[in-house]
Amino acid sequence: MFNFKDILSAEGNLNQESVMENRIVSCGKSPVFLVIIFFQFFLFLGVAWAENSTTGQQNDISSSETVFENQRDVDHEALTVLSEYLTQAALKNPELEAAFYRWKAALEKVPQVKALPDPRFTFGYFIRSIETRTGPQRARFGIAQTFPWFGKLDLKGDVAMQEANAIKAQYDAIKLKIFNAVKNAFYEYAYLAKAVEISRENIALLSYLESVVRVRYSAGATPYSDVIKTQVRLGKLEDRLKTLEDFRKPIMARLNAAMNNPVDSELPWPADVPVMLISLTDKELFEQLPENNPLVKRYEYLEAKAKAGTELARKEFFPNFTLGLQTIATDPAEGPMMIEDSGEDPVIASVSINIPLWWNKRQAAVREAQAKRLSAVKGNEAIRQRLLSDMQLALYKYRDAQRKIDLYHNTLIPKADQSLGVTLEAFQAGTRSSLDLIDAEKTLLEFELSYIRALADQAQRVAELEMLLGKEIPCKIHGSLMPKPGIKER
Repeated sequence: MFNFKDILSAEGNLNQESVMENRIVSCGKSPVFLVIIFFQFFLFLGVAWAENSTTGQQNDISSSETVFENQRDVDHEALTVLSEYLTQAALKNPELEAAFYRWKAALEKVPQVKALPDPRFTFGYFIRSIETRTGPQRARFGIAQTFPWFGKLDLKGDVAMQEANAIKAQYDAIKLKIFNAVKNAFYEYAYLAKAVEISRENIALLSYLESVVRVRYSAGATPYSDVIKTQVRLGKLEDRLKTLEDFRKPIMARLNAAMNNPVDSELPWPADVPVMLISLTDKELFEQLPENNPLVKRYEYLEAKAKAGTELARKEFFPNFTLGLQTIATDPAEGPMMIEDSGEDPVIASVSINIPLWWNKRQAAVREAQAKRLSAVKGNEAIRQRLLSDMQLALYKYRDAQRKIDLYHNTLIPKADQSLGVTLEAFQAGTRSSLDLIDAEKTLLEFELSYIRALADQAQRVAELEMLLGKEIPCKIHGSLMPKPGIKER
């Protein structure tokens, strides 16, 4: 690939070339001719490199998967940082914490509904004592315990547990959504880092070319319009760079918000845009989606809850039993005669049941539970269809990004690089203007940015697929095709 930095770094070594020294002397050591000759030497180096690399480029064009297979040992720093961000989001995100405590609260409801009702203690005092043969009765004490019909408590426990499971599935869905937001923001941040680096390199090159065009204009070798157009192009690049640099704060704010950090916290530039090449086939992804997606699981739990609720509503047609034990405080009998059992407190055992008389109410409860079950079934069908549709679209975008990666990496960028070298040769020969050179540079810049954009899009689509699938997708390659940006802070 044509390296802009080589042009700038070669300037310091130019005086060591004896051929150039001879040409400088023959030109009378004019400053104008000095710069032009220097630039022509750089053009010669670029063209020579382009010619020597043509054969190698033909051999390097292969499928993107083959290219990725050669990158297994690349630095995983970007993914390590992303894993740390995901850990922070899982531990500190307030929305996720709120969902966790809702699940925890739902679990605490299970032992409550499975417990027996509290026993009832009764006390009654006779305002006017009742005289009996064994003595006057002063007060009544009693205790009673209600026992629901067989199976009611277990069904109530099932309803509460399925409700807790549904809330747990909702918690998992929120976690996946937050992880997807973190990954999307991180991959966008990684794209921004590379875009800033590439833009800075192109500004450095164009600044150099602008100085060369000004020198050629001073020598009468190029019209002033070329100078103006070069400066306009340079101004547009500088404006783009400022836009990219200003976008850093909103991206960092998105990441910090997901991790519950202060939104103005500084985050380092990502090392690179990671490459994600999933190893599962489309068929495997579609088969695993209903098994793992928490939204599908949530409706399955709601359906199980409604089913248990239907059985519980049918149990309401049967009575509950109440067992009781009472005693009456009795004073000794008064009188001259001795009465057997005088003053003894009687003990009374009791059994009572409620009468499920109002069947309309209970039949309505059964119909309500059945309607809830049908609602859960239809909701499950709807969410499955929506998720399958979303996965189909995400897979299309993933494949489209993969195709663009292959196109830019193996075809467009090498050809644009070669075109820049040919334009340099023509510019040296005087058959092309500086504007042609700028156009070639602009094309290469756009292709490089589009390539990085495709890498980021691919990673974001993998993150979306993982959110839909409900788990991390195994990938053949986790790494990077691009060198580390190494952007220095200004």
